[in-house]
Amino acid sequence: MKKILALTLGAAFCFAAPAHGPNHPPAHGPNHCEALPKEALVLVPGNSLITATPEEGRKLAITLAQHTIHNIQPCLNKLKEGRGKYSNNPADLIQAAQVIAAEFATIAAANNYWKK
Repeated sequence: MKKILALTLGAAFCFAAPAHGPNHPPAHGPNHCEALPKEALVLVPGNSLITATPEEGRKLAITLAQHTIHNIQPCLNKLKEGRGKYSNNPADLIQAAQVIAAEFATIAAANNYWKK
């Protein structure tokens, strides 16, 4: 009898309780998270820092910086909300460029660009 009661209560809880919390926000409202596609969350696209040209390396640096932000904030709607705040602020844009420069320095080292 205890086993049946536990199963019934467990099933009722699973069906009655919405999956909310930090990993499952409500479907609507201020905490709603429109998830980014999985390809936007790949930390190192192609799993390599090796590129054919410095131009490709620079593009990879930008992609790495973007994917870092995507992994920190995987909610598309939250990213869009914040874009208006930083995209018009020169100091924020300079900081973003510094992150990309650091990523590019890593890629340049991996590819020995200065020795070619």
